Amino acid sequence: MIFLLIPFFLFELYFSLKVGESIGFFFSVIWIVLSFALGIVLLRRSPLAMMGNIKAMREGKVDIRGFQNASMAYLIAAVLLIVPGVFSDFLGLAALGYSFYLQFIAIITPKERYPNFKKQGDENVIDVEIIDEYGSDEHRA
Repeated sequence: MIFLLIPFFLFELYFSLKVGESIGFFFSVIWIVLSFALGIVLLRRSPLAMMGNIKAMREGKVDIRGFQNASMAYLIAAVLLIVPGVFSDFLGLAALGYSFYLQFIAIITPKERYPNFKKQGDENVIDVEIIDEYGSDEHRA
């Protein structure tokens, strides 16, 4: 696992130095602060994104795999945007774009996309609960 992180850190260092050299220190700091703030906002709004994904899954617009992909891409995007650096920001924006793509596709697809999806219960049955006022035979005279 550590062998996979070493190239990531080298790319991160290289791209951060190149971008910092071309745009300057002040704008690099602004970039880092803005991407950090965006990551924090996304992380704070993650329960709402999860609930939207759950709603789309319940309606049959996405399957469990689509739910998992959209949710994980959203969380990975938030974490990568919090990590300071240009390469992680681009990866975070790519993951965020993928998450929005999955959510947008889930919104515009018809409910019949997954024909094997079964809702709970029958649509023609009204579920009711009957409450016995007396509860047992002891109260009956």
